Amino acid sequence: MMLIKQVGVLVNIFNCKLKKYMASIFKSEGINLTAEQFLVMDTLWNQGEMTQQTIALIIQKDKNSVTQFIDNLEKKGLVQRVVDSSDRRVNKIRLSPTGLEMKDNTKNVAITAINGILEGISEEELQTFVNVLNRACNNIERLN
Repeated sequence: MMLIKQVGVLVNIFNCKLKKYMASIFKSEGINLTAEQFLVMDTLWNQGEMTQQTIALIIQKDKNSVTQFIDNLEKKGLVQRVVDSSDRRVNKIRLSPTGLEMKDNTKNVAITAINGILEGISEEELQTFVNVLNRACNNIERLN
């Protein structure tokens, strides 16, 4: 029972520490993003223009949180809301030229930070970790 409790606590602690660490790394590199805003930007860099709903599904955040992330990214001039030509009720989120321009540097900073976090952990251990997390996520989906 103690091991099960430890898993839940450690996953939560890891998530909190990861977000704080990434925010501090971004700040030290002059990148004005939170970890969550980075997830939105990375999704747009990888997949292009999409709806807020699609972003919410990909990054597994509720629509209200994603709306707030996008509001802040729009204030920073990194994304734009564009009315969908086929359905005026739908906004698509598009990278601005500034948002697109910061892609390579920001991704490099994030990769370097994650490499530091994972230092000393073998590829086999990482693969096991990923497999266990995927199985646990699948169990949650099945139980919902």
